[in-house]
Amino acid sequence: MVLGILAVVVILGLFIMGVYNSLVTLGVRIKEAWSQIDVQLKRRTDLIPNLVETVKGYASHEKEVFEKVTQARAALMSASSPKEAGEADQMLGGALKNLFAVAEAYPELKAQASFGELQKELADTEDKVAYSRQFYNSVVRQYNEKIAVFPNNVVAGFFKFQPQEFFEVQEAERENVEVKF
Repeated sequence: MVLGILAVVVILGLFIMGVYNSLVTLGVRIKEAWSQIDVQLKRRTDLIPNLVETVKGYASHEKEVFEKVTQARAALMSASSPKEAGEADQMLGGALKNLFAVAEAYPELKAQASFGELQKELADTEDKVAYSRQFYNSVVRQYNEKIAVFPNNVVAGFFKFQPQEFFEVQEAERENVEVKF
């Protein structure tokens, strides 16, 4: 009888330890995944001033477009949560679309090698941001599922594990970019 109770306590202890360790591991993976998003967003924000300066040389009268890109870049750099980063990322994406629309009006700019290289690097970085965001959201989903299902939710609640936020970008409104000269 005592041996049976001891076996149940040991099994229960091993179960709790296993759930706790898996939640801690997923928490570390979430931090790693967020770090990868942060690295790619930083890389993109580092490319943007060069891009803006290149376009400014050809379209210096497009002050409003440059200001919006600068504001969006600053918002992204100061974002402190996945939700804020998602909103700032969306704002920056819209501002960059406007910047590229302005650039389309200048064939000599489009033909410039440095502008083409910056566009290529930015597109590559956008792909890396998308992949990093997908990986982060996948790990957050695993973690949130794990703390929500029974009996893991009992262990998660006892140790105060909280659901994590997804990195979401709102569906951008589909409207034509208007370029005025």
